[in-house]
Amino acid sequence: MQLADFDFHLPEERIALRPASPRDSARLLLVEPGAPLRDLQVRDLPGLLRAGDVLVVNDTRVIPARLKGFRLRGESRIAVEATLHQPRSGHVWTAFMRPGKKLAVGDRLVFGESDDRACFLGSLDATVEAKGEGGEVTIAFDLSGPDLMAAIAERGMMPLPPYIAAKRGEDEQDRTDYQTVYAAEDGSVAAPTAGLHFTPELLARLADMGVGLERVTLHVGAGTFLPVKTEDLSDHKMHAEWGEIDAETAQRLNAARAAGGRIVCVGTTSLRLLESAADPHGTIRPFCAETAIFITPGYRFRAADGLMTNFHLPKSTLFMLVSAFAGFDTMRAAYAHAIAIGYRFYSYGDSSLLWRAA
Repeated sequence: MQLADFDFHLPEERIALRPASPRDSARLLLVEPGAPLRDLQVRDLPGLLRAGDVLVVNDTRVIPARLKGFRLRGESRIAVEATLHQPRSGHVWTAFMRPGKKLAVGDRLVFGESDDRACFLGSLDATVEAKGEGGEVTIAFDLSGPDLMAAIAERGMMPLPPYIAAKRGEDEQDRTDYQTVYAAEDGSVAAPTAGLHFTPELLARLADMGVGLERVTLHVGAGTFLPVKTEDLSDHKMHAEWGEIDAETAQRLNAARAAGGRIVCVGTTSLRLLESAADPHGTIRPFCAETAIFITPGYRFRAADGLMTNFHLPKSTLFMLVSAFAGFDTMRAAYAHAIAIGYRFYSYGDSSLLWRAA
């Protein structure tokens, strides 16, 4: 298939700039093979699942990965902005930087409040180590480990998606809104947004009816926002992201499925991780590595029966993934319906529950 196959018109007013409040009041579009679309709310989820089903959530925690500062080169000083992408060691990160073309290996970078260098956390400085072909820059911070993460937490801003950041600035409310209630493992620079709809009360209702909850970790990189630039999808290269499924979690998931339970991934990140960990027979294996899996129509799913996910960008890898999962024609019709009746799109938008096409 070609990139143009995944294009559609989305009115600008459909882009959500704030989440629904309370979180589980967001709309939920139920998409089942061979059945009419149903307009519900996220709080209706318990009525769509059954005892023995298992929700798989991504417990990654978003760090305030957007840093503003300056590039220093001799007497030259220009403003720069970095969005951290992936950690490479205790003090080295890859990042997407603006203006990237004005950076060179060896340049010094000063992030944070430049007028107050007396504060320890103000010393968030780095050196450009390398520049990649895909626009990534490798930077080595002077700080390392917990000290570095503390400085980033102090000086960084939440990395709102560009389609939100272009319309309003990040504020203190985003530090709560752009984080799932079960976030635990620091490392993402974008939220696993399907999970933003859950509340402690909804999770308790699901547990009371016998729906399991399993946590996996996939640290979402800034590459999730990069557009597909190749018309031939086979030429597109995904950015790798690090994920982990421990042995005990894999064993419980396999046991639940063997007992007749359905595996429902909360978000495309959870689904991509499970599919990366599953063997050809659908058995989920322990996993601790990077994955760059790219799922398009024609892919044969092995591990997931259902997918809860938000509404995605035209021509994005995520719209390709949901089209592969629930069917290309089905998802075209579902998105047309959602746009027509006012569903809210993207990270802070509404949700859908998709059951896998046969």
